[in-house]
Amino acid sequence: MTQTENRERSAQPEHRWPAVIATLVALAAYAFLPSVVPLLERYAVVGICILMVVALVLYNPHRLNRESRWSRRAEIALAIFILVANQIAFAETVVRLLNKHGNGYELLLASMQVWLTNVIAFALVFWVLDRGGPVARATVPRPKLALADFRFPQDEDHDAVDEVARGSSKQADWVPNYIDYFYFSLSNSMAFSPTDTMPLTHRAKLLMSLESFAGFALLALVIARAVSLIG
Repeated sequence: MTQTENRERSAQPEHRWPAVIATLVALAAYAFLPSVVPLLERYAVVGICILMVVALVLYNPHRLNRESRWSRRAEIALAIFILVANQIAFAETVVRLLNKHGNGYELLLASMQVWLTNVIAFALVFWVLDRGGPVARATVPRPKLALADFRFPQDEDHDAVDEVARGSSKQADWVPNYIDYFYFSLSNSMAFSPTDTMPLTHRAKLLMSLESFAGFALLALVIARAVSLIG
């Protein structure tokens, strides 16, 4: 186990709970809203994820100020596990929508569940991958940080007017937290393109493309389903 707290940084370690609350919301939606995924499989996914969340909270209960090899791997595994499970639900929902199988009300709720979970899951993946993860972003000296996957507005605001520049990455040692990645994921899922945050790496662009495609496909198919029901 290694302690990664570093006095060279003025950035405060991120609070644990925004990411935990978002994860629990995604798991609750996955477990309880109507879904084409069998109930037993959904509960198995939720149970595994809850165990991982509990272990990570016990390791960093309040602020993300330390990291070990297992905790880093567990954070990444949790985010990817939720994302992959939801992509399976997405594929099955698309098949049901295309074949017009099932109750329209339940299919609409299933589509909402897939979309909401996608927003949260992609935000988690962005959050754990960018610049080495939440612990590294606030504790590792900037010259030693991993390559950034995303460029936020604060990363280039240091030459703006004073009241804007004071909150920039360069002057205030600002770093993104889960709320920033959630907003970015939400806007990408609705606009189907980057808004104020730009992808820099191939993996970031591929992940954004997958999220945009999923959001667009669900929207198009749900609208088509609604039109067919009206007709």
